[in-house]
Amino acid sequence: MAKNKSSLADKAIAGRAVKDAFKKLSPKDQVKNPVMFLVYLSAILTTVLFVLSVAGISDGIVSSGFILAVAVILWLTSLFSNFAEAIAEGRGKAQADTLRASRRDVTAHKLDDPANKEQFTDISGAALKRDDIYIVRAGEQVPADGEVIEGAASVDESAITGESAPVIREAGGDRSAVTGGTTVLSDWLLVRVTQEPGSSFLDKMIAMVEGANRKKTPNEIALQILLVALSIIFVLVTASLYSYSVFSAGQAGIENPTSIVSLVALLICLAPTTIGALLSAIGIAGMSRLNQANVLAMSGRAIEAAGDTDVLLLDKTGTITLGNRQAAAFLPVDGVTEEELADAAQLSSMADETPEGRSIVVLAKEKFNIRGRELGDKDMTFVPFTAQTRMSGVDYKGGQVRKGAADAIRAWVEAGNGVYTSQCEKLVDDVARQGGTPLVVAKDHRVLGVIHLKDIIKDGVKERFADLRKMGIRTIMITGDNPVTAAAIAAEAGVDDFLAEATPEAKLQMIRKFQAEGHLVAMTGDGTNDAPALAQADVAVAMNSGTQAAKEAGNMVDLDSSPTKLIEIVRIGKQLLMTRGSLTTFSIANDIAKYFAIIPALFMGLYPGLKALNIMSLASPTSAILSALIYNALIIVALIPLALKGVKYREVPAGKLLSHNLLVYGLGGIIIPFIAIKLIDLVVAPLLGAL
Repeated sequence: MAKNKSSLADKAIAGRAVKDAFKKLSPKDQVKNPVMFLVYLSAILTTVLFVLSVAGISDGIVSSGFILAVAVILWLTSLFSNFAEAIAEGRGKAQADTLRASRRDVTAHKLDDPANKEQFTDISGAALKRDDIYIVRAGEQVPADGEVIEGAASVDESAITGESAPVIREAGGDRSAVTGGTTVLSDWLLVRVTQEPGSSFLDKMIAMVEGANRKKTPNEIALQILLVALSIIFVLVTASLYSYSVFSAGQAGIENPTSIVSLVALLICLAPTTIGALLSAIGIAGMSRLNQANVLAMSGRAIEAAGDTDVLLLDKTGTITLGNRQAAAFLPVDGVTEEELADAAQLSSMADETPEGRSIVVLAKEKFNIRGRELGDKDMTFVPFTAQTRMSGVDYKGGQVRKGAADAIRAWVEAGNGVYTSQCEKLVDDVARQGGTPLVVAKDHRVLGVIHLKDIIKDGVKERFADLRKMGIRTIMITGDNPVTAAAIAAEAGVDDFLAEATPEAKLQMIRKFQAEGHLVAMTGDGTNDAPALAQADVAVAMNSGTQAAKEAGNMVDLDSSPTKLIEIVRIGKQLLMTRGSLTTFSIANDIAKYFAIIPALFMGLYPGLKALNIMSLASPTSAILSALIYNALIIVALIPLALKGVKYREVPAGKLLSHNLLVYGLGGIIIPFIAIKLIDLVVAPLLGAL
């Protein structure tokens, strides 16, 4: 059933592409591609020459049938180029149609007073403005993009991400962003609108996948300038050849055997029409492949940058490790009992909703049957974890409890005139050397002991990093762990380097350092504290589940919120660059064969010695020209699947990859046209003879 569905979708895309190919024949569309605009003008010129020939106005060198054949082939070449671009756009347009279908104007419950959730005004979701506050309950659709300021709920984001499993959205964390068009499945959310009408994430997504906002990338512009320069050179060469032919025929006292139509055919065959026709399709297809991977690129420049990236910054948690660190042991110090440590650790973790915090509560209950307290007990004031303090805890009438990174707790203990003992230092080092994460617990500025958190390296990660190393990419693990723990995990995972005890400032400084050395840096992030680093990175992949600040700072958004997606993005970027380079090589190499097909055909009448260059033994000058033109048109169609799919990328050094592609697409680009033009000539020659 899925195959049939896919087949029907492909047929629908192809049908739309055929219609769009004809629509794109307008001068306004054609002028956007200078190389194919040259083909377009040549098709018009030969059509005019055919009409004149039928009317009896011609130089009499070539027949009306020949002129018509050339004109038809040139029009087909333009149509094939348009079709290549349209078929590449088709997938994006199909995805955009699906997204439009998911977008509905829903009623929003706008609050005038956030403190009073029962009094609201029902207005159209499209009328919501930035900083408006609305409430959305179970079973209702989120009317507009926003940041959750109160509440927690399960949200169905399948309309945006395609993932059927619901996700949790809540206030105060890195998973506080909600997207218009998603559906709340349970509980309620109080949301502050973060976008003006018409500029929602869904609107941007539709525009991007449809290609409406696509701009040519720097590499694409540079290549197009090269192609235009080559085309200008060939125009000048062709014009000079006609003048030379007229002069030579006059000197020999014979009629000029070279017609304008034949020279137009020569120009089109020598111009880089193959890559010119496919250039736009390659760029669109690259963005489409990224969309299929559920990544929304805000610009084509970001995809190209991903292909040139040589430094990857990766979060440890969720990327290199499974991310669910679990409390494995309570390690008391200086005469403190294990139960006393467990009690304090559980108390400091009551408001900690992270998997680590919950595992501490569970371990204390399992080992010592310590029951969880009510959050309102003892006039507790919970201290949340922040990237700056790197610790959390609770204040209550009976004292203060803190748990967190060893250096942060040490500073807190010593600030209260407490003593950070050597036994605690030793335990921290022991846990770290084992690849675990030590959390130090202190009460009233007195160290109680260490919690051993265990994290598990993902299967296959080490091999993946080895592949990246072969690609010439340096991998750096970012973690909030202490340096000893970070070093142990980095060694096990096989990354090249690590940044321990990472703060927003440290991440930003590291990125700037690499960029100053000439590197292109990619990183992922989901929190507001990641926003500065994401804004600085060349390729910044924000998680869709993350904060609005992170999404606005990134130039890509991963709809699946998978930190490992960065590796796939780099692969797609490199594949895009390789595809463009390989097909450019193939296109230019093609000219050699077309030169040997057309040049002898044009000038053998003037210089019989040129017959030696007819190495393909083509039947006649007419069949040679038509065969070369037909090949020039058909090769565009033949290469469309490769342009859409991309050249296969392998994790090998760049030099080896270049040599391989030069052999396949350079040498192949020389050999294939010789064979193809000869085979076409074998078909065309008898047909011409029969006319």
